[in-house]
Amino acid sequence: MAEVKHFLSLSDIPKEGLRSILDEAHRIKKARLGLPKGQVDADAPFSGETLALIFEKSSTRTRFSFDMGMRQLGGTSIFASSNDMQIGRGESIEDTAKVLSRFVDGIMLRANSHKTLTDLAQNASIPVINGLTDYNHPCQIMADLQTLEERGGDLSDMTLTWVGDGNNVAVSFVNAAAKFGYRLRISCPDGYTVPTDIIQAAQSAGAKIETITDPLKACENSDVVIADTWVSMGDTDTDKRMKDLDSYRVTESLMQKANPSATFLHCLPAHRGEEVSAAVIDGPQSAVFDEAENRLHAQKAIIRWCFGK
Repeated sequence: MAEVKHFLSLSDIPKEGLRSILDEAHRIKKARLGLPKGQVDADAPFSGETLALIFEKSSTRTRFSFDMGMRQLGGTSIFASSNDMQIGRGESIEDTAKVLSRFVDGIMLRANSHKTLTDLAQNASIPVINGLTDYNHPCQIMADLQTLEERGGDLSDMTLTWVGDGNNVAVSFVNAAAKFGYRLRISCPDGYTVPTDIIQAAQSAGAKIETITDPLKACENSDVVIADTWVSMGDTDTDKRMKDLDSYRVTESLMQKANPSATFLHCLPAHRGEEVSAAVIDGPQSAVFDEAENRLHAQKAIIRWCFGK
């Protein structure tokens, strides 16, 4: 029996595998040009197969992109929040994994805790895909990198700068740095940076990462500037975060420090006037809606990789 392929963290997957996913995402998107969104892909590779979509946290892009992705692949999906399932009443994630492995062909989980995801994968006999945890968000980064390549960039020649809270999305950019060869600068205030051990592990694997506290300096000659919301789901210290991160807002003056052709990325939802100004996110350098669309194409490629299709 072939080994089950999970998609849990970019640090776990060989660079050749990630490169093949990204190439497939480009191919998938081009193949669908001009087609109605609900039309099944020509090869319908997942006819008869079902992906379970389980959410412990709310979602717009992850839920719709995975659901539509399975429809376009010729398969189906079943959505459930944790409150719809017995895990909301205390059933172990180990038992849930074993039961769902009998019912469906794969599982996508958006979890509060990364341990829930890894425990699910360890006990499932079918592929498990990470739709976001408190630790990382690998599907988002694959869509982001697809977006940058679409705009004519060679990732290995790029400098990416993360500005703001060093959250789970930032961690996935760290995890991917050694795989794709881009230079990564991380600019966060004290108490908000990506944990040192995660950065050091990536550097040991060959990642080119700098931490630069001053966001203006960090953005100098950057090819990409990336921001995310300052208050993530589950954060309870909103007022403190707003105060601590106030000088890390991505504004027009900060973007002017980057290369003239620099791209702005944000995984959405965004809060204009907080982590980014309206002039930047709605301006010509912003690629946030291409980035959002590419969640669909990148995740279809991830699904195909997990299933060997």
